[in-house]
Amino acid sequence: MPLTPWWNPETHADRRPLLLARNRIQAAIRGWLADEGFTEVDPAALQISPGNEAHLHAFATEAIGNDGQGRRMYLHTSPEFALKKLLAAGETRIAAFAHVWRNRERGVLHSPEFTMLEWYRTGEDYTVLMQDCAQMLRLAARAAGATSLRYRDHCCDPFAEPERLSLPDAFDRYAGIDLMATIAPSGETDAGALRAQAAAAGLRLAPDDTWSDILSKVLVDRVEPHLGHGRATILDRYPVAEAALARPAPDDPRLAERFELYACGVELANGFGELTNPGEQRRRFQLEMDEKHRVYGERYPIDEDFLAALALMPPASGIALGFDRLVMLATGAPRIDAVIWAPVAP
Repeated sequence: MPLTPWWNPETHADRRPLLLARNRIQAAIRGWLADEGFTEVDPAALQISPGNEAHLHAFATEAIGNDGQGRRMYLHTSPEFALKKLLAAGETRIAAFAHVWRNRERGVLHSPEFTMLEWYRTGEDYTVLMQDCAQMLRLAARAAGATSLRYRDHCCDPFAEPERLSLPDAFDRYAGIDLMATIAPSGETDAGALRAQAAAAGLRLAPDDTWSDILSKVLVDRVEPHLGHGRATILDRYPVAEAALARPAPDDPRLAERFELYACGVELANGFGELTNPGEQRRRFQLEMDEKHRVYGERYPIDEDFLAALALMPPASGIALGFDRLVMLATGAPRIDAVIWAPVAP
């Protein structure tokens, strides 16, 4: 039986309190960003490259010039490339509430079009972003009139200090896996070693699973369900092989300055100490696109302007937060479409 359309007056009346809470949360965050000295920017969504991550899928379109000739372009999966170009241009603290598009993604926590809040700080350590995340949780809860964040039967105190846990420690704690034993000093990963540990832990694996595939399965099956309950979790220090846009950790080049924020078992944000070496970034993009071609038979172009701008970009830290998911948790909404004013047609 089909669902009642969101534009049905009775359905809208039920949704409207959540949508008004969304507006209050957005206004509260905008006010805080302004107080912190951020400039809000509005990047174009139509880009030469939608991003170069192997498992992200974009919406493609054709731009037809005045000469009638067409060229392939994409709706961005993140405003990251545009915002980093602005950092190269001289901006120091910027933020954007950007509509972004991701194909092959639809469900309770996923919409093909959604709002991403992304912000950058030049000259500041990525751990400052962790403090920003804690502040975002508090702002959202207060604006929604909530004392806790909720998703299904899970709760999280937005006013408690988040737990900070490294990814290797999380693998050890929740899966009994020594992740670092599968990464060589050079950063090269050992799929066989990780496969043996994952199989011993009872995970079901496919014969052609790569090291990255196995890591993802352990993360989703054994680690993520434990994160962000009671208080938020900051899952920190991902392997460099899982952080294509992040710089290596200064104390261990096998790990990267990358973290993710979880509340109620839901991933909310992904933050980095940003990589600014264009040669290394090109190498990582090419590896990602090789993997994309291997798995899906396609690849996306590399934005050469982005790599050129990266050479001018100062040291910075940046983060992307799923704004609709934050609203979901602050309002206790059952699914992401409930907090989007006019959802994409099913």
